[in-house]
Amino acid sequence: MTDRSTSDARVEWLSIAGSAAAWRDLGLTGSDGPDESFSIPLMGTGLRVGAPVAGESGIVGWALSGVERPTGDTVDGLTTDVVDARPPVFAQHALGAIELDHVVVLTDDLTRTTDAVADATGCELRRVREVGTMRQGFHRIGRSGLVVEVVARPEVPAGPATFWGLVLTVEDLDAACDLLGPDRVSAPKDAVQPGRRIATLREAAGLGLPVALMTS
Repeated sequence: MTDRSTSDARVEWLSIAGSAAAWRDLGLTGSDGPDESFSIPLMGTGLRVGAPVAGESGIVGWALSGVERPTGDTVDGLTTDVVDARPPVFAQHALGAIELDHVVVLTDDLTRTTDAVADATGCELRRVREVGTMRQGFHRIGRSGLVVEVVARPEVPAGPATFWGLVLTVEDLDAACDLLGPDRVSAPKDAVQPGRRIATLREAAGLGLPVALMTS
């Protein structure tokens, strides 16, 4: 198992089935692709929003570079594209978004899923946190720096892992919340991470998946 410092793995983007207009309305800058996707550049890992297909919604996959293609094109059920590494693209976002802090994955078996992520990316499980009946495992993926938080709860149905939600780091959380307004985002509060604050986007934002904003 390879440590982050020597792994060439990179999460190039997360693929999201949803409304590009809703993401634009947050104050995120992007570009339209030939497949009608909307690509949002961020430091490290970007977002690629496409129209839902066959009832899909939320995070439906990720694109990795610097790795071998996994068997069946999935990592414990997480749909995985393997692509060439992309040069960095920089954009100024009205929301003040800087980067993806982490993506959350749900599983019924923490060891199975974290082993699969480590095998696919070469980035080892860094720590496990237990809160009541919930267990969390954390990976930091190579050159992208994206944290993958794998969450196991007793109520998660048996089966493959699934993507759940994501957290964006913003330059000024209070300014971002003022931009969106209380109908679309909660008031900031202290995050689990010491010295950081977080605010959660509400259903009215229209993103179709859990998204939070966090200070750096």
